[in-house]
Amino acid sequence: MSVPMRIAIIDNNVLTSIGLQHILKDIIPMAEIVVLHDFTDIEGTAYNDYAHYFVSSRIFFEHSPFFRQNTKKTIVLVNGDANVTGLRTLNICQDEKPLVRDILALHAAGHGRQDKTIPQFTPQLSAREAEVAVLLCKGHINKQIAEILNISLTTVISHRKNIMTKLHARSLADIIIYSVMHGLVDVGDL
Repeated sequence: MSVPMRIAIIDNNVLTSIGLQHILKDIIPMAEIVVLHDFTDIEGTAYNDYAHYFVSSRIFFEHSPFFRQNTKKTIVLVNGDANVTGLRTLNICQDEKPLVRDILALHAAGHGRQDKTIPQFTPQLSAREAEVAVLLCKGHINKQIAEILNISLTTVISHRKNIMTKLHARSLADIIIYSVMHGLVDVGDL
């Protein structure tokens, strides 16, 4: 039995940690996402066992020697579009859709598009449901989708409900994650 991938979120902001943990669980369901509120929490663990560290910028700068030694594993959580030279960053002060897009882009860049560690569970969406999902991912509203596909608004709503049910989706972000992970849309198209 293989050991699950472990990812550490090191941030003393509880809301940020819980929100990021939830999103990462959706993107990488087989991973163990560990929330640590302080750097001293990681010192008490087998820190080499973590595949990635999502770390607040404050904690990163306070303990930069450790994180600079683990550059490939470190993703610095920043407020806005700040960049840390030589490291990957994630802007946590943005809407859910761009945040998910950025996490997926980090994932694609770090592991390649067809990461074999991600389960290939594929609920059967009909061809029309897949078209609706792609248009939703690209930011179209129901009325626009109806016009683009030349179908009624009621039909679009019905397809959208079916997509949500089949994917067990709670939000548009879940549809985006599914669509990117299964090649329906490219992260660059979002």
